[in-house]
Parts: sequence; structure tokens; C-alpha cells
Amino acid sequence: MKDFQFYAPTEVVFGRESEEQVATLVKKYGGSRVLVHYGGQSAKRSGLLDKVCRLLDEGSVPHVELGGVVPNPRLSKVNEGIQLCRLHGIDFILAVGGGSVIDSAKAIAYGVPYEGDVWDFYAGRAQAQTCLPVAAILTIPAAGSEMSEASVITNEDGDVKLGYSNNISRPKFAIMNPCRTFTLPPCQTAAGVTDIMMHTMERYFNPDGDMTLTDAVAEALMRTMRTCVFAVLKNPEDYRNRAQIMWAGSLAHNDVTGNRSNGDWATHQIEHELSGLFDVTHGAGLAAIWPSWARYVYQENVSRFVRFAVNVLDVENDFTDPEATALRGIEAMEQFYHAIGMPTNIPELIGRKATDGEIQEMVRKCSRNHQITQGRFKVLHPADLEAIYRMANGEIMNNS
Repeated sequence: MKDFQFYAPTEVVFGRESEEQVATLVKKYGGSRVLVHYGGQSAKRSGLLDKVCRLLDEGSVPHVELGGVVPNPRLSKVNEGIQLCRLHGIDFILAVGGGSVIDSAKAIAYGVPYEGDVWDFYAGRAQAQTCLPVAAILTIPAAGSEMSEASVITNEDGDVKLGYSNNISRPKFAIMNPCRTFTLPPCQTAAGVTDIMMHTMERYFNPDGDMTLTDAVAEALMRTMRTCVFAVLKNPEDYRNRAQIMWAGSLAHNDVTGNRSNGDWATHQIEHELSGLFDVTHGAGLAAIWPSWARYVYQENVSRFVRFAVNVLDVENDFTDPEATALRGIEAMEQFYHAIGMPTNIPELIGRKATDGEIQEMVRKCSRNHQITQGRFKVLHPADLEAIYRMANGEIMNNS
């Protein structure tokens, strides 16, 4: 087994009415003046935001609110939050929402004590040495940001979407009430499950072997998601299956299903340019890219794709032709995506083919002006990235 480090300090409070403990938890982790950070109107319509603020008032925890976080959270909102926190002497940030809100909260937390531009961290110009404590009340299982060290922010100046990871921003606690996910639209539910599975798949498809137990955990999580998503799409108030999805979102990104540093992550990096340019849902973008990535790289380790096909997607193993089994697994994944309403290519994602100029721009950004590679399962140079974008765009049919 490869050497690794595992760090998951977040306290999880899971179950019905778990948000009732919010004031106690904030004070437990040193919060005395809180920024309640949230997204659009759903937190208000559901009554959750009012309930959280009431509970903080009853617990004598002063707070200010900042809403307006959008999918693919924007740097401008982060900067607004930084200024608001400094103005009001905020010492704790509580994110009420999904991954976009939590990612925005982490960025604000980095920025408040930092004298420079918070974008320095995402652009790789600096490393955060300190940040405000962050916590989350999760409403959208998908990103896993409630237990991870990662956040992703979009800079509107050039539509650049970059991630930054630092253990100091791992949430102090995460409140998870599956009932709060009952009203999620089907497309958001499906995109969330896609993101959850992809966080594990990015770790699963790596060049390191001898991770028998971790592989088994990863495969169990992915099989469970395949089952649960159909149940909740049929019955949105299926608590049992909503709960499985909510907990899986955390486990898929806190390194239980594989060490993040050993994973591939090319699909995520390629997709970031899609959602940065076209402002599409991250999970849907992942579904649109993964089949093309898989067909482009599977020959690097056919047996890995065979195991995925057989153990996760129930494909019958043709022992005489492993490559055929691997390809049937990729096809089965495409069928799964379509069955839950996800796209499997760029035209299905954005309603048209990407232009040549758009593809070149995504390649440029993904390769940081043709200076870096992506991926570990197969190291992808700019020409490889372009080929995958063009495969996903319906221009190239065969893998390289």
C-alpha cells in the first residue's frame, strides 16, 4: 500500500432537525460574531435561513447575512464578503447551502486576514497561513466541500475558474439534514450524484496499485449512488436514499475513497474550463467530459477499466477480450448518465458544438498557457487536452 496522510477534522452532525444545534456548535468552535453566507432564494423560501438566524439569535450569537452566491461562485462576491467581514468584525463564517456557498465561504475566510488579493491563493502566487473558521449547513449534496480542504472560484476577469486546497479551511463542523434536500430539482439531484461519483472516480483511476480496501470502499460508494439516485428521482422525499446520497457526498471528497493527492483529476480540470466559459452546472459538465477522457486514456491500464466496468457497472467480464469489457463499461456509464438526465458530450451540455476558438481557449486555460500538463492516469499535454475536447465535441471518434 502506498504511503499516505489522512486528515478529516470536521465534526459531522447528521439527521433530522440537526440544524437545531447550530448556535451551540458555533460557540464550541470559537465563533462570537458570524457571517451567514448563502446562495439564492431557496434558502429563504424553505425557511431554513430564517430558522438558522433565529437559532443564532436565541443562542446570543450576533450575525450578519450575505447572500447571492451563484453556481461557479464568483470572485466579486468573495471580495464583497471579505469587506463585510472586516467591517463588522466577523470571526466565524457559516455557509448555508451547497458546494458553491461553502467554497465562497472558504475563499472569504482566506481573504479576511490576508493583506493582499485573495485571488493570489487560487492563482498560485501565495499560500494561506491563516483563515477564519468555517462551518456548513449543507443543503445540496455534491461537491463534498463540507469536509474537504478544497474550494473553486471563478474570476470574472477572463472567466478563469481555479481551485485552491489548504487544510486550514476544512470546516469545523458540518450539519447535514437529509430532509433539506427533498425539494432539490431532479437535474440538481442528478448533477450532484454525478459530482459525488466523479470525486471517487478521480481517485479510483490513478497509476498507483495495491489499494485493495480503499478500492472496495470506492466501488461500494459508487454502486450505492447508482441505486439511490433512481430512488430519489422517483420519490424526492425518500429519506433513506437521500441520506445515503448526502453522506456519500462527504465521504467521496474527504479522502476515505482514495487520497486526493494520488488521484487523476484531469476530468475536473478539463470541466472547469467548460463551466468557466459556458457557466454550466459542474456535475453536468463532468458527465459531458468523462466518456471522452475515458476512451482517450483507457489503454494506459485496461484492467482498471475492466474492474470498474464489472464491480461498479455490473458489466459481464469477457475474459477473452479485456478491452471490449473496458469499452462496454464506458458505454454503460454513458447509459447511466443519460438515464438520470445528464449529457455525455458538449453539444448535449450547451445546446451546440463549441467553436474552434472556444476549444483553443479552453485548452489554453487548462494548460495555463501551454505550460503545464493535467492528469496522472495518463499525463495529458495540451495536444491531448485538445483531442479530448474535440472528442467531447463530436469531432474525433477514436482515442489517441
